[in-house]
Amino acid sequence: MKLFAAPGTISVAVAIALEEAGVDYDLHMVDFASGAQQSDDYRAINPKGRVPALILDDGTVLTETGAILDFVAAHDPRLMPADPVHAAQARSVMYYLASTMHVNHAHKMRGHRWADQQASRDDMAAKVPQTMTESATFVEENCIAAPFVLGAHLSIADCYLYVVCTWLPGDGVDLAPFPRIRGFMDTMSARHSIDVMRAKGLLR
Repeated sequence: MKLFAAPGTISVAVAIALEEAGVDYDLHMVDFASGAQQSDDYRAINPKGRVPALILDDGTVLTETGAILDFVAAHDPRLMPADPVHAAQARSVMYYLASTMHVNHAHKMRGHRWADQQASRDDMAAKVPQTMTESATFVEENCIAAPFVLGAHLSIADCYLYVVCTWLPGDGVDLAPFPRIRGFMDTMSARHSIDVMRAKGLLR
């Protein structure tokens, strides 16, 4: 398999999950600084011009973080509980991250997706510390059973949440009022998969 990813982006969640599952993959870095995600070559892989993209051995291309994480969990059932209620709880966290928290974060640097006027983009960016703090509050109060999202066992939701939470300091969020998030981040940061991400240059 080939994973197309970029440092600091949500694609890192897929790389973490692949490491946790022990799945072999080739990492292909997409250079956002040069706009490689918008190149014809990359758009032939993912027409959305975003990461992640995972090319399977038979040539099938998978996109969207949550969908790829579910695919990885199919290779390692430890990463998604068999109980349908617990599985739905994990996915509810992932869908919140995708639909709300990631969008809040994107308003800082991707305002052109929603607004043409620079003043509108500036206003969106200025609100990011507030909206990301509100999202962190929701996560703190509703999404971490401790030490992981579902309690004692790691799931793909943790891979997703970890990467999103790495954005919080840069988005102007003070982590001091969020002990569950800080504990979660410490627990995840101690895992071998995170060490691998740092060694590969996907995380700092």
